[in-house]
Amino acid sequence: MNIPFVKLHGAKNDFLLTPLEDALRAGEEAYPAIAVAICDRFTGVGADGWMLVDRTPGRGFDASIRLFNSDGSEPELSGNGTRCAAALLARENPHLTEFRIRTGAGIKHLRLLAHSGFEYMFEMNMGEPRVVELRATVQGRDAVLVDVGNPQCVMPVENFDFDWRAVGAAVEHDLGFPNRTNVSFVRPVDRHTVEVRFWERGAGETNSSGTGSTGAAAAGLARGIVASPVTVVTPAGPLAIRFENGVFLSGPAEFVAEGFYMHGKIGSL
Repeated sequence: MNIPFVKLHGAKNDFLLTPLEDALRAGEEAYPAIAVAICDRFTGVGADGWMLVDRTPGRGFDASIRLFNSDGSEPELSGNGTRCAAALLARENPHLTEFRIRTGAGIKHLRLLAHSGFEYMFEMNMGEPRVVELRATVQGRDAVLVDVGNPQCVMPVENFDFDWRAVGAAVEHDLGFPNRTNVSFVRPVDRHTVEVRFWERGAGETNSSGTGSTGAAAAGLARGIVASPVTVVTPAGPLAIRFENGVFLSGPAEFVAEGFYMHGKIGSL
């Protein structure tokens, strides 16, 4: 079967978006396997995740999304991915500037800040982060455990001159996290700036992460390392975060390509 997709990236965290009605033909039980196949960067289209978009509005929301990581697992939330979904809705509804999207972590509100060509800038209300454990020790390292709609293990570091990818993989699968965890390594730059590297549950290393940036900023605020507003410097560029009755994340979403994923094995997955 052919699976239509629109590819977008949010600060080089990339996603393939497919209308839910086009995925239903494959059957819900096939979604994880399709996600693995379509996200493969050598034999598929290539992405950090595959997202199903249901444009059916409901009580308090304009559309719903389901996200599958490149390993087929289904996370609760992606900040960058939700912005990509909002960009798709904004392209289809150019008269709108406010969007309410239902995610696995509840309804998220996004506001369009700017639009130029294929790129959209949004501010997203990430909700209220919850510090689960302010001073934890994970794999022998100092950490802050934060819930931002999905689990975050935030590790303060002085630099990135170590194999943080290996550490991230080990922490993701640490027995203390039965459902695995996202991992971020945070280097303070100044009172309003941190630099971060990301290891995401189910996707591995990513160029940026909306929820990871939110968790990093929330952990830094809880530890007294930073103050609002916070600029999170990622390998893909900066994301802006402010704390005001919740956390608001600002960042881009950009269209990359559209097409069909064709795979003869999909029908039997």
